[in-house]
Amino acid sequence: MDFSNFFNTEMLMNIAIIAIPALICITIHELAHGYAAYRLGDNTAKEMGRITLNPIKHIDIVGLAMILLVGFGWAKPVPVNMRNFKHPKGYMALTAFAGPLSNIILAVIVIFIFMLLPPPFGGQSALGAIYSFSAEPNLLSMIIFRMALLNIALAIFNLLPIPPLDGSKVLFSLLPEKQYYTIMRYERFGMILIIVLLFSGRFLRVDIFGSIVLQPAITLLDNISLFFSTVLG
Repeated sequence: MDFSNFFNTEMLMNIAIIAIPALICITIHELAHGYAAYRLGDNTAKEMGRITLNPIKHIDIVGLAMILLVGFGWAKPVPVNMRNFKHPKGYMALTAFAGPLSNIILAVIVIFIFMLLPPPFGGQSALGAIYSFSAEPNLLSMIIFRMALLNIALAIFNLLPIPPLDGSKVLFSLLPEKQYYTIMRYERFGMILIIVLLFSGRFLRVDIFGSIVLQPAITLLDNISLFFSTVLG
């Protein structure tokens, strides 16, 4: 059997554009969780070797498959033992928020680098970049641009108040102890709703994910890039 058609240049380029930014984003995200927990008194992630830039340590098979199928997925959650925190709910909220915050910071850095690239692939708004890429692809600049977009999308997605996403741990930390721990006990069932969100565009013909995550991410990315464009003159 001839596999040349399965591994042509265009396919490899598309995989690189999807996989490389995704692996970097989720690695930084999980590293931030582990480091925050460590600084706040929980050594669990450190002892399990999860405070690392090695993406293999953070890969979740289902999440990786989702990245390749729909361009967006998740990593293996960093283990956190709330009992090691002096203030369990509050420190858990800070640990959870560290992930999205790291993605926002990385996105701003990447956008700044993108704006320093020579036109037509850099130094323009996000929407302008999308049009440029569709007309004349450039692997490096497309990876950098997608990394910026994916970081913002990942931050927005994880801040949704749906267990087990980070936003639920931040928001629900305001609840009384009894209600908080009751909700957290059933957080694994939230993954079903998350998968529905990710596949909604393809199977339900209602792109909920695009409306609440992707479009706001593109808008925010566009505004940040325009800001840097103004600052850099």
